[in-house]
Amino acid sequence: MRITSSASVSSQDAQAASQIAALVKQMLQLMQQLKDVAAQDMDAKAKDLQVKLLQAQIQLVQAQIAAIQRQQQQAQWDQQRVAQADQDAQAAPRVSRSPGLGENLDTYA
Repeated sequence: MRITSSASVSSQDAQAASQIAALVKQMLQLMQQLKDVAAQDMDAKAKDLQVKLLQAQIQLVQAQIAAIQRQQQQAQWDQQRVAQADQDAQAAPRVSRSPGLGENLDTYA
């Protein structure tokens, strides 16, 4: 089990936010290119192909953003589980007792 410090998590959050911001910027540029294709004077078949290519790139960027967000969520869940396990371990009684005489025997009436 790996324990992640809050400073490390904050650093990861900042890095993820930076990656998402860069991907959003890229997606906005792709969307602008998509708008520009409509205004271009080109063959309908070429225009359709260009639109499909840009749409595929936009979907790829959206998938990358979603993956980063899932990683962030998983990291938060992992941190919560570790914190809960620590709390549970601290709250659990630390009594160790030997089994009694009748606890390890099979008895038949």
